[in-house]
Amino acid sequence: MTFCAMKQTAHWIISIGGLALGLGLALTTVLRDPPKPITQKDIDAAVMRSLQDNDLPSRTARAAKAVLPAVVRVRGFGRDPKRPKSPEKQLGVGSGVVIMEDGTLLTNFHVVHGMQRIDVVFHDGTESPATIVAIMPAQDLALVKPQRIPDDLEPAVLGSTSRVSPGDEVVAIGFPFGIGPSVSAGVVSGLNREFRSRDDRPALTGLIQFDAAVNSGNSGGPLINMSGEVIGIVTAILNPTKSGTFIGIGFAATIEGAASAVGIPPF
Repeated sequence: MTFCAMKQTAHWIISIGGLALGLGLALTTVLRDPPKPITQKDIDAAVMRSLQDNDLPSRTARAAKAVLPAVVRVRGFGRDPKRPKSPEKQLGVGSGVVIMEDGTLLTNFHVVHGMQRIDVVFHDGTESPATIVAIMPAQDLALVKPQRIPDDLEPAVLGSTSRVSPGDEVVAIGFPFGIGPSVSAGVVSGLNREFRSRDDRPALTGLIQFDAAVNSGNSGGPLINMSGEVIGIVTAILNPTKSGTFIGIGFAATIEGAASAVGIPPF
């Protein structure tokens, strides 16, 4: 056999060997066990790994986020009655919660009572003059309507107190001492409570008692459940001393009572 013939034979051997190797790999791929189907157990395990690797917002944070854009600062202005020619100044600050698409909001009567001028500050910084459109002094509630509202304003979702029980988690949002919006968390301490102020006004009844921290300036702000729904309007705190600061007992008018008191249809 000549060198050329030997070389040609070697080429055939290499080609046949390569073909056999390729067929072997192909058969191995074809005959390999198919992947196992994904089970619910696999999905649950993957979800748990993802949850462990990513810190999610707490229930309180999620609830507060849902309603914060609807919480407003309510400011009252006027002049010293003893000095009618004195410059106008801010006489008080409270909170409110938007409950209608036109910006109409609920707050406490004592927040706006006696003020010569009222304005509200929205979540995006928009400031607007506002007028009182309805009052119910016996329930310490007022309905206020601003002249201007943010383009993206969405009213808060109103919930129901029919299933609220002592021990349920709640969140209070407002402007304590003008600071805020501030979020505090606690639980429902009791239902159908009565509160009587020191100035001999008629007692407020049917209130939600809660222990989320609130102070002066929280009045009129929302008390919400863990779904971000408004279930009450923060109205009063109980403190046997003259300090007027929070000691763990707050009261809120139920949202059903607040809405009906100012003429809003039942929901």
